[in-house]
Amino acid sequence: MTTPLTTARRTPADLPERIQHYIGGRFVDSVDGDTFDVLDPVTNQTYLRAAAGKKADIDLAVAAARKAFTEGPWPRMLARERSRVLHRIADIVESRDERLAELESFDSGLPITQALGQARRAAENFRFFADLIVAQTDDAFKVPGRQLNYVNRKPIGVAGLITPWNTPFMLESWKLGPALATGNTVVLKPAEFTPLSASLWAGIFEEAGLPEGVFNLVNGLGEDAGDALVKHPEVPLISFTGESSTGQLIFSNAAPFLKGLSMELGGKSPAIVFADADLDAAIDATIFGVFSLNGERCTAGSRILVQREVYDEFVERYAAQADRVKVGFPDDPDTEVGALVHPDHYAKVMSYVELGKTEGRLVAGGGRPEGFDEGNFVRPTVFADVAPDARIFQEEIFGPVVAITPFDTADEALALANNTKYGLAAYVWTNDLTRAHLFAQNVEAGMVWLNSNNVRDLRTPFGGVKASGLGHEGGYRSIDFYTDQQAVHITLGGAHNPTFGKAQAH
Repeated sequence: MTTPLTTARRTPADLPERIQHYIGGRFVDSVDGDTFDVLDPVTNQTYLRAAAGKKADIDLAVAAARKAFTEGPWPRMLARERSRVLHRIADIVESRDERLAELESFDSGLPITQALGQARRAAENFRFFADLIVAQTDDAFKVPGRQLNYVNRKPIGVAGLITPWNTPFMLESWKLGPALATGNTVVLKPAEFTPLSASLWAGIFEEAGLPEGVFNLVNGLGEDAGDALVKHPEVPLISFTGESSTGQLIFSNAAPFLKGLSMELGGKSPAIVFADADLDAAIDATIFGVFSLNGERCTAGSRILVQREVYDEFVERYAAQADRVKVGFPDDPDTEVGALVHPDHYAKVMSYVELGKTEGRLVAGGGRPEGFDEGNFVRPTVFADVAPDARIFQEEIFGPVVAITPFDTADEALALANNTKYGLAAYVWTNDLTRAHLFAQNVEAGMVWLNSNNVRDLRTPFGGVKASGLGHEGGYRSIDFYTDQQAVHITLGGAHNPTFGKAQAH
Protein backbone atom coordinates (compact mmCIF):
# COMPACT_ATOMS: atom_id res chain seq x y z
CA MET A 1 0.00 0.00 0.00
CA THR A 2 1.47 3.35 -1.01
CA THR A 3 1.62 6.36 1.27
CA PRO A 4 -0.31 9.43 0.09
CA LEU A 5 2.20 11.85 -1.33
CA THR A 6 0.76 14.81 0.56
CA THR A 7 1.64 13.22 3.91
CA ALA A 8 4.85 11.41 2.99
CA ARG A 9 7.04 14.46 2.59
CA ARG A 10 7.57 17.77 4.36
CA THR A 11 6.08 21.04 3.11
CA PRO A 12 8.09 24.23 3.74
CA ALA A 13 6.75 26.54 6.40
CA ASP A 14 5.30 29.93 5.48
CA LEU A 15 4.63 29.18 1.83
CA PRO A 16 2.94 32.15 0.15
CA GLU A 17 -0.52 31.71 -1.31
CA ARG A 18 0.10 34.27 -4.05
CA ILE A 19 3.01 35.95 -5.81
CA GLN A 20 2.96 39.45 -7.24
CA HIS A 21 5.11 41.35 -9.72
CA TYR A 22 7.83 43.68 -8.43
CA ILE A 23 7.91 46.96 -10.35
CA GLY A 24 9.62 50.21 -9.40
CA GLY A 25 10.34 49.02 -5.87
CA ARG A 26 6.78 47.84 -5.11
CA PHE A 27 4.94 44.53 -5.17
CA VAL A 28 1.91 44.87 -7.46
CA ASP A 29 -0.82 42.76 -9.02
CA SER A 30 -1.31 42.54 -12.75
CA VAL A 31 -3.02 45.52 -14.34
CA ASP A 32 -5.93 43.29 -15.37
CA GLY A 33 -5.87 41.29 -12.11
CA ASP A 34 -5.18 38.02 -13.91
CA THR A 35 -3.35 35.13 -12.20
CA PHE A 36 -2.18 31.63 -13.04
CA ASP A 37 -1.85 28.42 -11.01
CA VAL A 38 1.51 27.13 -9.81
CA LEU A 39 1.66 23.39 -9.14
CA ASP A 40 3.60 21.37 -6.60
CA PRO A 41 5.43 18.78 -8.78
CA VAL A 42 5.02 15.98 -6.22
CA THR A 43 1.22 16.13 -6.05
CA ASN A 44 0.44 18.29 -9.11
CA GLN A 45 -1.90 20.28 -6.90
CA THR A 46 -2.10 24.08 -7.05
CA TYR A 47 -0.26 25.54 -4.07
CA LEU A 48 -0.20 29.22 -5.04
CA ARG A 49 -1.40 31.67 -7.64
CA ALA A 50 0.96 34.08 -9.37
CA ALA A 51 0.18 37.38 -11.05
CA ALA A 52 -0.08 36.81 -14.80
CA GLY A 53 1.78 39.62 -16.55
CA LYS A 54 0.79 40.97 -19.95
CA LYS A 55 1.98 43.81 -22.17
CA ALA A 56 0.64 46.49 -19.79
CA ASP A 57 2.67 45.06 -16.90
CA ILE A 58 5.82 44.79 -19.01
CA ASP A 59 5.31 48.42 -20.10
CA LEU A 60 5.24 49.52 -16.46
CA ALA A 61 8.30 47.47 -15.56
CA VAL A 62 10.31 48.75 -18.52
CA ALA A 63 9.32 52.33 -17.70
CA ALA A 64 10.54 51.87 -14.10
CA ALA A 65 13.79 50.28 -15.29
CA ARG A 66 14.31 52.97 -17.90
CA LYS A 67 13.78 55.72 -15.33
CA ALA A 68 16.27 54.08 -12.97
CA PHE A 69 18.77 53.91 -15.81
CA THR A 70 18.41 57.50 -17.04
CA GLU A 71 17.80 59.25 -13.72
CA GLY A 72 19.06 56.92 -10.99
CA PRO A 73 22.55 56.53 -9.55
CA TRP A 74 23.21 52.91 -10.52
CA PRO A 75 24.78 53.31 -14.00
CA ARG A 76 26.94 56.19 -12.79
CA MET A 77 28.30 54.53 -9.66
CA LEU A 78 31.97 53.63 -9.47
CA ALA A 79 32.61 49.95 -10.14
CA ARG A 80 33.73 49.53 -6.53
CA GLU A 81 30.40 50.92 -5.27
CA ARG A 82 28.37 48.52 -7.41
CA SER A 83 30.72 45.72 -6.36
CA ARG A 84 29.93 46.33 -2.68
CA VAL A 85 26.21 45.94 -3.37
CA LEU A 86 26.79 42.71 -5.29
CA HIS A 87 28.92 41.32 -2.47
CA ARG A 88 26.14 42.13 0.00
CA ILE A 89 23.71 40.27 -2.28
CA ALA A 90 26.04 37.26 -2.26
CA ASP A 91 26.32 37.42 1.53
CA ILE A 92 22.54 37.44 1.94
CA VAL A 93 22.05 34.54 -0.49
CA GLU A 94 24.72 32.52 1.32
CA SER A 95 23.13 33.22 4.70
CA ARG A 96 19.76 31.95 3.44
CA ASP A 97 20.95 29.04 1.34
CA GLU A 98 18.95 26.40 3.23
CA ARG A 99 15.68 28.32 2.95
CA LEU A 100 16.32 29.07 -0.72
CA ALA A 101 17.08 25.42 -1.39
CA GLU A 102 13.97 24.31 0.50
CA LEU A 103 11.71 26.54 -1.61
CA GLU A 104 13.50 25.72 -4.86
CA SER A 105 13.24 22.00 -4.19
CA PHE A 106 9.54 22.24 -3.35
CA ASP A 107 8.75 24.38 -6.40
CA SER A 108 10.85 22.56 -9.01
CA GLY A 109 11.12 18.99 -7.73
CA LEU A 110 14.93 19.15 -7.52
CA PRO A 111 16.54 16.95 -4.84
CA ILE A 112 17.25 19.11 -1.80
CA THR A 113 21.00 18.45 -1.75
CA GLN A 114 21.32 19.54 -5.39
CA ALA A 115 19.10 22.59 -4.80
CA LEU A 116 21.40 23.59 -1.93
CA GLY A 117 24.41 23.43 -4.24
CA GLN A 118 22.60 25.62 -6.77
CA ALA A 119 21.75 28.23 -4.10
CA ARG A 120 25.40 28.44 -3.10
CA ARG A 121 26.45 28.75 -6.70
CA ALA A 122 24.00 31.65 -7.12
CA ALA A 123 25.90 33.50 -4.40
CA GLU A 124 29.19 32.71 -6.12
CA ASN A 125 27.88 34.11 -9.43
CA PHE A 126 27.30 37.50 -7.77
CA ARG A 127 30.63 37.39 -5.97
CA PHE A 128 32.46 36.54 -9.19
CA PHE A 129 31.06 39.51 -11.12
CA ALA A 130 31.48 41.81 -8.13
CA ASP A 131 35.20 41.05 -8.28
CA LEU A 132 35.44 41.07 -12.06
CA ILE A 133 34.13 44.61 -12.58
CA VAL A 134 36.63 46.00 -10.09
CA ALA A 135 39.55 44.12 -11.67
CA GLN A 136 38.39 44.84 -15.24
CA THR A 137 40.79 46.58 -17.58
CA ASP A 138 39.86 48.30 -20.83
CA ASP A 139 42.00 48.32 -23.94
CA ALA A 140 44.34 51.14 -24.90
CA PHE A 141 46.32 51.33 -28.14
CA LYS A 142 49.18 53.79 -28.64
CA VAL A 143 50.96 55.18 -31.67
CA PRO A 144 53.91 56.83 -29.87
CA GLY A 145 54.01 60.58 -30.35
CA ARG A 146 51.06 60.58 -32.73
CA GLN A 147 47.88 59.03 -31.34
CA LEU A 148 46.29 57.45 -28.29
CA ASN A 149 43.25 55.21 -28.63
CA TYR A 150 41.29 53.78 -25.70
CA VAL A 151 38.01 51.98 -25.10
CA ASN A 152 35.17 52.98 -22.80
CA ARG A 153 32.69 50.36 -21.64
CA LYS A 154 29.23 51.75 -20.98
CA PRO A 155 26.06 50.05 -19.72
CA ILE A 156 23.51 49.72 -22.50
CA GLY A 157 20.18 50.26 -20.74
CA VAL A 158 17.31 47.96 -19.79
CA ALA A 159 18.19 44.27 -20.05
CA GLY A 160 15.34 41.80 -20.53
CA LEU A 161 16.14 38.50 -18.80
CA ILE A 162 14.04 35.43 -19.58
CA THR A 163 14.94 32.40 -17.50
CA PRO A 164 14.01 28.69 -17.50
CA TRP A 165 12.43 26.43 -14.90
CA ASN A 166 15.39 24.12 -14.34
CA THR A 167 17.59 25.39 -11.48
CA PRO A 168 15.75 28.71 -11.77
CA PHE A 169 17.32 30.68 -8.90
CA MET A 170 20.88 29.87 -9.97
CA LEU A 171 20.22 30.59 -13.64
CA GLU A 172 18.57 33.90 -12.73
CA SER A 173 21.71 34.86 -10.80
CA TRP A 174 23.82 33.96 -13.82
CA LYS A 175 22.11 36.73 -15.78
CA LEU A 176 21.36 39.18 -12.98
CA GLY A 177 24.97 39.23 -11.74
CA PRO A 178 26.68 40.57 -14.89
CA ALA A 179 23.71 42.68 -16.02
CA LEU A 180 23.69 44.58 -12.73
CA ALA A 181 27.46 44.61 -12.27
CA THR A 182 27.92 46.49 -15.53
CA GLY A 183 25.39 49.18 -14.55
CA ASN A 184 22.30 48.11 -16.48
CA THR A 185 18.80 47.94 -15.07
CA VAL A 186 16.73 44.80 -15.59
CA VAL A 187 13.31 43.29 -16.13
CA LEU A 188 13.27 39.61 -15.19
CA LYS A 189 10.61 37.26 -16.59
CA PRO A 190 11.00 33.95 -14.73
CA ALA A 191 9.56 30.66 -15.96
CA GLU A 192 5.89 30.25 -15.17
CA PHE A 193 6.37 26.69 -13.82
CA THR A 194 8.76 27.86 -11.07
CA PRO A 195 8.20 31.46 -9.91
CA LEU A 196 8.66 30.85 -6.17
CA SER A 197 12.40 31.40 -5.69
CA ALA A 198 12.44 34.33 -8.14
CA SER A 199 10.00 36.15 -5.86
CA LEU A 200 12.74 36.28 -3.19
CA TRP A 201 15.12 38.45 -5.24
CA ALA A 202 13.23 41.68 -4.47
CA GLY A 203 13.72 41.39 -0.73
CA ILE A 204 17.36 40.36 -1.14
CA PHE A 205 18.10 43.32 -3.40
CA GLU A 206 16.31 45.81 -1.15
CA GLU A 207 18.27 44.59 1.87
CA ALA A 208 21.54 44.83 -0.07
CA GLY A 209 20.86 48.46 -1.04
CA LEU A 210 20.12 48.12 -4.75
CA PRO A 211 18.46 51.41 -5.83
CA GLU A 212 14.75 51.45 -6.57
CA GLY A 213 13.76 50.51 -10.11
CA VAL A 214 17.05 48.81 -10.99
CA PHE A 215 15.46 45.37 -10.59
CA ASN A 216 11.95 44.61 -11.81
CA LEU A 217 10.15 41.28 -12.08
CA VAL A 218 7.08 40.36 -14.10
CA ASN A 219 5.63 36.86 -13.83
CA GLY A 220 3.56 35.39 -16.62
CA LEU A 221 3.39 33.08 -19.60
CA GLY A 222 6.05 33.23 -22.26
CA GLU A 223 3.56 34.05 -25.01
CA ASP A 224 2.27 37.02 -22.98
CA ALA A 225 4.90 38.57 -20.70
CA GLY A 226 7.93 37.09 -22.45
CA ASP A 227 6.70 38.10 -25.89
CA ALA A 228 5.96 41.67 -24.75
CA LEU A 229 9.44 41.97 -23.23
CA VAL A 230 11.13 40.77 -26.42
CA LYS A 231 9.12 43.19 -28.55
CA HIS A 232 9.48 46.23 -26.28
CA PRO A 233 11.31 49.00 -28.18
CA GLU A 234 13.07 50.29 -25.04
CA VAL A 235 14.67 46.96 -24.14
CA PRO A 236 17.87 46.79 -26.23
CA LEU A 237 19.13 43.50 -24.74
CA ILE A 238 17.52 40.09 -24.36
CA SER A 239 19.25 37.23 -22.56
CA PHE A 240 17.30 33.99 -22.87
CA THR A 241 17.83 30.44 -21.70
CA GLY A 242 15.40 27.82 -22.93
CA GLU A 243 14.55 25.51 -25.78
CA SER A 244 15.70 26.05 -29.36
CA SER A 245 12.24 26.53 -30.91
CA THR A 246 11.50 29.37 -28.47
CA GLY A 247 14.90 30.84 -29.26
CA GLN A 248 14.00 30.91 -32.96
CA LEU A 249 10.79 32.79 -32.17
CA ILE A 250 12.65 35.31 -30.00
CA PHE A 251 15.24 35.80 -32.75
CA SER A 252 12.45 36.57 -35.22
CA ASN A 253 10.55 38.90 -32.90
CA ALA A 254 13.67 40.81 -31.83
CA ALA A 255 14.92 41.31 -35.40
CA PRO A 256 12.87 44.45 -36.23
CA PHE A 257 14.44 46.20 -33.22
CA LEU A 258 18.01 44.97 -33.89
CA LYS A 259 18.31 43.92 -30.26
CA GLY A 260 21.40 42.39 -28.73
CA LEU A 261 20.68 38.69 -28.15
CA SER A 262 22.35 36.09 -25.99
CA MET A 263 20.58 32.75 -26.19
CA GLU A 264 21.59 29.50 -24.52
CA LEU A 265 19.32 26.92 -26.07
CA GLY A 266 18.82 23.16 -26.11
CA GLY A 267 21.30 20.34 -26.23
CA LYS A 268 21.69 16.68 -27.06
CA SER A 269 25.25 16.40 -25.87
CA PRO A 270 27.38 13.33 -26.57
CA ALA A 271 29.61 11.55 -24.09
CA ILE A 272 32.20 9.53 -26.00
CA VAL A 273 33.83 6.62 -24.18
CA PHE A 274 36.85 5.02 -25.85
CA ALA A 275 38.06 1.52 -25.01
CA ASP A 276 41.14 2.82 -23.19
CA ALA A 277 39.10 5.06 -20.84
CA ASP A 278 38.91 4.64 -17.08
CA LEU A 279 35.51 2.91 -17.13
CA ASP A 280 34.83 3.43 -13.43
CA ALA A 281 35.27 7.19 -13.78
CA ALA A 282 33.42 7.32 -17.11
CA ILE A 283 30.40 5.42 -15.76
CA ASP A 284 30.19 7.55 -12.61
CA ALA A 285 30.46 10.76 -14.63
CA THR A 286 27.96 9.78 -17.32
CA ILE A 287 25.44 8.55 -14.73
CA PHE A 288 25.70 11.88 -12.93
CA GLY A 289 25.80 13.81 -16.20
CA VAL A 290 22.35 12.72 -17.32
CA PHE A 291 20.49 11.91 -14.08
CA SER A 292 21.53 14.82 -11.85
CA LEU A 293 19.06 17.72 -11.70
CA ASN A 294 16.42 15.12 -12.65
CA GLY A 295 17.90 15.03 -16.15
CA GLU A 296 16.48 18.54 -16.66
CA ARG A 297 19.79 20.08 -17.65
CA CYS A 298 20.85 21.61 -20.95
CA THR A 299 24.36 20.12 -20.83
CA ALA A 300 23.21 16.59 -20.00
CA GLY A 301 25.29 13.93 -21.75
CA SER A 302 22.14 12.22 -23.00
CA ARG A 303 23.80 10.36 -25.87
CA ILE A 304 26.58 7.99 -24.77
CA LEU A 305 28.79 6.66 -27.57
CA VAL A 306 30.89 3.66 -26.49
CA GLN A 307 33.67 1.90 -28.40
CA ARG A 308 32.65 -1.65 -29.31
CA GLU A 309 35.46 -3.40 -27.43
CA VAL A 310 34.00 -2.28 -24.09
CA TYR A 311 30.41 -1.68 -25.18
CA ASP A 312 28.77 -4.75 -23.62
CA GLU A 313 30.61 -4.32 -20.32
CA PHE A 314 29.76 -0.61 -20.24
CA VAL A 315 26.06 -1.16 -20.96
CA GLU A 316 25.75 -3.88 -18.33
CA ARG A 317 27.51 -1.86 -15.62
CA TYR A 318 25.78 1.39 -16.56
CA ALA A 319 22.30 -0.17 -16.46
CA ALA A 320 22.97 -1.79 -13.09
CA GLN A 321 24.17 1.50 -11.60
CA ALA A 322 21.24 3.43 -13.10
CA ASP A 323 18.90 0.97 -11.40
CA ARG A 324 20.52 1.84 -8.07
CA VAL A 325 19.97 5.61 -8.44
CA LYS A 326 17.57 6.61 -5.69
CA VAL A 327 14.34 8.23 -6.84
CA GLY A 328 12.43 9.87 -4.03
CA PHE A 329 10.79 12.91 -2.53
CA PRO A 330 12.71 16.10 -3.31
CA ASP A 331 13.09 17.00 0.38
CA ASP A 332 14.79 13.67 1.25
CA PRO A 333 18.59 14.20 1.55
CA ASP A 334 19.14 10.69 0.14
CA THR A 335 17.18 11.40 -3.05
CA GLU A 336 19.25 11.54 -6.24
CA VAL A 337 16.37 12.00 -8.73
CA GLY A 338 13.26 13.87 -7.56
CA ALA A 339 10.05 14.82 -9.34
CA LEU A 340 9.94 16.34 -12.82
CA VAL A 341 8.81 19.94 -12.78
CA HIS A 342 5.28 19.77 -14.20
CA PRO A 343 2.73 17.20 -15.43
CA ASP A 344 3.00 18.50 -18.99
CA HIS A 345 6.75 17.93 -18.95
CA TYR A 346 6.29 14.53 -17.30
CA ALA A 347 3.94 13.54 -20.11
CA LYS A 348 6.51 14.66 -22.69
CA VAL A 349 9.32 12.66 -21.08
CA MET A 350 7.15 9.55 -20.72
CA SER A 351 6.14 9.80 -24.38
CA TYR A 352 9.85 9.56 -25.25
CA VAL A 353 10.25 6.60 -22.88
CA GLU A 354 7.46 4.76 -24.72
CA LEU A 355 8.96 5.75 -28.07
CA GLY A 356 12.35 4.51 -26.92
CA LYS A 357 10.96 1.05 -26.33
CA THR A 358 10.46 0.83 -30.10
CA GLU A 359 13.83 2.46 -30.97
CA GLY A 360 16.27 0.76 -28.63
CA ARG A 361 16.80 -2.01 -26.10
CA LEU A 362 15.47 -1.01 -22.67
CA VAL A 363 18.07 -2.03 -20.09
CA ALA A 364 16.99 0.06 -17.08
CA GLY A 365 13.95 2.00 -15.91
CA GLY A 366 11.15 2.65 -18.33
CA GLY A 367 8.38 3.72 -15.99
CA ARG A 368 7.46 4.93 -12.53
CA PRO A 369 9.49 3.96 -9.48
CA GLU A 370 7.82 1.54 -7.11
CA GLY A 371 5.60 3.24 -4.54
CA PHE A 372 5.11 6.45 -6.55
CA ASP A 373 1.79 6.09 -8.29
CA GLU A 374 1.20 9.86 -8.38
CA GLY A 375 3.34 12.88 -9.16
CA ASN A 376 5.96 13.39 -11.83
CA PHE A 377 8.38 10.58 -10.91
CA VAL A 378 10.37 8.69 -13.55
CA ARG A 379 12.89 5.91 -12.98
CA PRO A 380 16.29 6.59 -14.59
CA THR A 381 15.81 5.05 -18.03
CA VAL A 382 18.54 3.59 -20.23
CA PHE A 383 18.22 2.48 -23.86
CA ALA A 384 21.04 0.58 -25.57
CA ASP A 385 21.68 -0.20 -29.26
CA VAL A 386 20.05 3.08 -30.34
CA ALA A 387 20.40 3.91 -34.03
CA PRO A 388 21.68 7.38 -35.03
CA ASP A 389 18.42 8.25 -36.79
CA ALA A 390 16.25 7.36 -33.79
CA ARG A 391 14.28 10.23 -32.31
CA ILE A 392 15.60 9.46 -28.83
CA PHE A 393 19.11 9.92 -30.30
CA GLN A 394 18.26 13.14 -32.13
CA GLU A 395 15.74 15.03 -29.97
CA GLU A 396 16.18 16.73 -26.59
CA ILE A 397 14.16 14.83 -23.97
CA PHE A 398 15.23 16.90 -20.93
CA GLY A 399 14.59 14.15 -18.43
CA PRO A 400 16.31 11.11 -16.87
CA VAL A 401 16.55 9.20 -20.14
CA VAL A 402 19.75 8.22 -21.98
CA ALA A 403 20.56 6.54 -25.30
CA ILE A 404 23.71 4.38 -25.68
CA THR A 405 25.16 3.65 -29.13
CA PRO A 406 28.28 1.66 -30.16
CA PHE A 407 31.08 2.83 -32.46
CA ASP A 408 34.24 1.26 -33.86
CA THR A 409 36.64 4.07 -34.84
CA ALA A 410 37.37 7.61 -33.72
CA ASP A 411 36.14 8.90 -37.09
CA GLU A 412 32.84 7.08 -36.63
CA ALA A 413 32.52 8.43 -33.09
CA LEU A 414 33.08 11.98 -34.35
CA ALA A 415 30.47 11.57 -37.07
CA LEU A 416 27.94 10.24 -34.54
CA ALA A 417 28.76 13.00 -32.06
CA ASN A 418 28.16 15.68 -34.69
CA ASN A 419 25.03 14.02 -36.08
CA THR A 420 22.41 16.26 -34.45
CA LYS A 421 21.19 19.81 -34.91
CA TYR A 422 22.54 20.67 -31.45
CA GLY A 423 26.04 21.62 -30.34
CA LEU A 424 26.16 22.65 -26.70
CA ALA A 425 28.53 20.31 -24.84
CA ALA A 426 30.58 17.16 -25.37
CA TYR A 427 32.41 14.83 -23.01
CA VAL A 428 35.36 12.67 -24.10
CA TRP A 429 36.76 9.76 -22.11
CA THR A 430 40.13 8.40 -23.25
CA ASN A 431 43.68 8.04 -21.95
CA ASP A 432 45.11 8.96 -25.37
CA LEU A 433 45.97 12.64 -24.92
CA THR A 434 46.49 13.33 -28.62
CA ARG A 435 43.16 11.75 -29.54
CA ALA A 436 41.38 13.68 -26.80
CA HIS A 437 42.60 17.06 -28.03
CA LEU A 438 42.04 16.29 -31.72
CA PHE A 439 38.51 15.09 -30.96
CA ALA A 440 37.80 18.23 -28.93
CA GLN A 441 38.92 20.44 -31.80
CA ASN A 442 36.69 18.67 -34.31
CA VAL A 443 33.53 18.03 -32.33
CA GLU A 444 30.74 20.54 -32.99
CA ALA A 445 30.19 21.77 -29.43
CA GLY A 446 30.61 25.06 -27.64
CA MET A 447 32.14 23.34 -24.60
CA VAL A 448 34.13 20.13 -24.28
CA TRP A 449 35.18 18.27 -21.15
CA LEU A 450 38.04 15.76 -21.42
CA ASN A 451 38.02 12.99 -18.79
CA SER A 452 35.88 15.28 -16.69
CA ASN A 453 32.35 15.81 -15.55
CA ASN A 454 30.68 19.17 -16.17
CA VAL A 455 32.87 21.33 -13.91
CA ARG A 456 32.91 24.98 -14.99
CA ASP A 457 35.33 27.78 -14.32
CA LEU A 458 33.21 30.94 -14.29
CA ARG A 459 35.89 32.78 -16.29
CA THR A 460 35.32 30.57 -19.35
CA PRO A 461 32.74 31.17 -22.12
CA PHE A 462 29.45 29.30 -21.84
CA GLY A 463 27.44 28.76 -25.00
CA GLY A 464 26.77 26.48 -27.92
CA VAL A 465 26.88 26.22 -31.68
CA LYS A 466 24.25 25.25 -34.26
CA ALA A 467 20.78 25.04 -32.65
CA SER A 468 22.24 25.24 -29.14
CA GLY A 469 22.64 28.96 -28.98
CA LEU A 470 23.72 32.38 -30.09
CA GLY A 471 26.63 34.11 -28.38
CA HIS A 472 28.42 33.28 -25.17
CA GLU A 473 28.18 34.37 -21.56
CA GLY A 474 30.54 33.84 -18.64
CA GLY A 475 33.54 35.90 -17.57
CA TYR A 476 34.43 38.76 -19.90
CA ARG A 477 31.97 37.48 -22.52
CA SER A 478 29.16 38.53 -20.17
CA ILE A 479 30.80 41.92 -19.69
CA ASP A 480 30.98 42.27 -23.48
CA PHE A 481 27.30 41.43 -23.91
CA TYR A 482 26.00 43.84 -21.27
CA THR A 483 28.15 46.83 -22.31
CA ASP A 484 28.72 49.01 -25.34
CA GLN A 485 32.38 49.42 -26.25
CA GLN A 486 33.16 52.95 -27.33
CA ALA A 487 36.49 53.72 -29.03
CA VAL A 488 38.00 57.14 -28.26
CA HIS A 489 40.81 58.48 -30.48
CA ILE A 490 43.12 61.35 -29.47
CA THR A 491 45.69 63.01 -31.72
CA LEU A 492 48.93 63.91 -29.94
CA GLY A 493 50.70 66.99 -31.27
CA GLY A 494 49.61 68.56 -34.54
CA ALA A 495 46.56 67.34 -36.37
CA HIS A 496 47.42 64.92 -39.16
CA ASN A 497 44.78 65.99 -41.65
CA PRO A 498 44.88 65.72 -45.43
CA THR A 499 44.39 69.17 -47.00
CA PHE A 500 41.27 69.57 -49.14
CA GLY A 501 39.91 72.76 -50.65
CA LYS A 502 43.04 74.96 -50.47
CA ALA A 503 43.81 75.18 -54.16
CA GLN A 504 45.05 78.64 -55.20
CA ALA A 505 42.16 80.96 -56.04
CA HIS A 506 42.11 82.58 -59.56
